Amino acid sequence: MSRLERRPEPSRRMMLASPLIAAAAMLITGSMLFFFIGQEPLHAFYVYFVKPWTTAYGVGELLLKATPLILCGVGLAIGFRANVNNIGADGQLTVGAITASAVALYFDGVEAWWVLPLMLLAGALGGMLWAAIPALLRTRFNTSEILVSLMLVYVAYHLLSYLVHGPMRDPDGFNFPQSKMFGESATLPLLVENLRVNAAFILSLLMAAAAWFFCRHTFAGYRMQVSGMAPAAALYAGFSEPRNVWLAFMVSGALAGLAGVGEVAGPLGQLQPSVSPGYGFAAIIVAYVGRLHPLGVVLSALLMSLLYIGGETAQIELQTPSAITGIFQGLLLFYLLAADLFIHYRIKPHKQGVYA
Repeated sequence: MSRLERRPEPSRRMMLASPLIAAAAMLITGSMLFFFIGQEPLHAFYVYFVKPWTTAYGVGELLLKATPLILCGVGLAIGFRANVNNIGADGQLTVGAITASAVALYFDGVEAWWVLPLMLLAGALGGMLWAAIPALLRTRFNTSEILVSLMLVYVAYHLLSYLVHGPMRDPDGFNFPQSKMFGESATLPLLVENLRVNAAFILSLLMAAAAWFFCRHTFAGYRMQVSGMAPAAALYAGFSEPRNVWLAFMVSGALAGLAGVGEVAGPLGQLQPSVSPGYGFAAIIVAYVGRLHPLGVVLSALLMSLLYIGGETAQIELQTPSAITGIFQGLLLFYLLAADLFIHYRIKPHKQGVYA
């Protein structure tokens, strides 16, 4: 019987190939899934993965969906590189959307160029404030940042629900739980007329490039990478773990907060209870599929965006259940983790003994 044998050093070839293997395995399993639910697999794949690229509107929606995934994914990847596991990006996104909306509503009717930059600043600070809670508890009381950041997501959801049902509800909105529509000075400019993709997509690419520079060319980025790859060596070199924790949470909180601003000042144009359909959780998959590299995160965010848009298209044209998008996301993460096993291990065939 064959057995797994630990490699002398991680396989760089498998590190690059495992996302492709995971995507191929997801497609094979997906074709079986389509067959069992009564759909012709090739046609279903065309509707799911190709059709969104065939129209300008579809491409615009792909870029729009990819924007919050890039922002959240880049921030999470920086933390994961240092073994700081922030699971609460969705809560930080939600609080960023709330603080930016508060600025937009406070300056409602003011037509000035500085309203939008002020909203971006407020959104980033809101996300950082929410991320500071697990960072503080981790560094002062050694609590699990995974549990704390995850629980704070649901606190943020309840805070959002309270605000849109109460203090921030539109008094002329027929009792719907949503704020007033933002003015023109509080909305992001569109990149292309008649498409919904806006300037937040350019901002997300700039943030990914800045994150790449931070990881590749700064001492703080090097320190965080060493802390993640060799904690004992980082401790011996005197690298401060609390400093890494704070830096990781502040960066990811700020980027998640900006993602929240991109939603309320972009396609929504107001604060709504459904400001995020789980972008912060999907960004965890995006970060790992992108190999925790900022530029890889951009590519994996486009793939994840395609899963969202393709799922919606298939739901309309093929009447497939909405849960199929979550199934594809789960399959992608499952196969990626399975393929990652072979970065550190290889299959050792069993040799039959020779008997005299």
